[in-house]
Amino acid sequence: MARPSTHEALIYLMVVTSASDRDMTDVELARIGAVIRTWPIFEDFDEERLIPVAQACQRLLHEEGGLERVIHLAVTVIPVHLHDTAYAAAFEVATADLEMRMEERRILQMLRQNLAVEDATSAAIERATKARHRTLT
Repeated sequence: MARPSTHEALIYLMVVTSASDRDMTDVELARIGAVIRTWPIFEDFDEERLIPVAQACQRLLHEEGGLERVIHLAVTVIPVHLHDTAYAAAFEVATADLEMRMEERRILQMLRQNLAVEDATSAAIERATKARHRTLT
């Protein structure tokens, strides 16, 4: 199997987070698309490739030890200076439907550990993301 690009690895982590509860909602998929369209890290990624990349990730997830393999693969591809960005992208997807399930929390914990995101950094990312998604009501 070919190693994913950095863009693909970032998408893998968003897909893993979305699929953690076995239900990739339209809201979560839309949020992945929004991240790809609006975050500078994806400015040179061909948006048309999103679906094939997400499908490749899903195929990997269905293999023996798929979740751990996908996370390990992504962590080895994503440069260390982008580990906090990877966590931020995953957290963005986890909060898309405004309901954080136990499975999503577990995946985020795994990502924090595997990406070696410090507690203060993850807390700042989480707080900023929640603040961005607040509404008046």
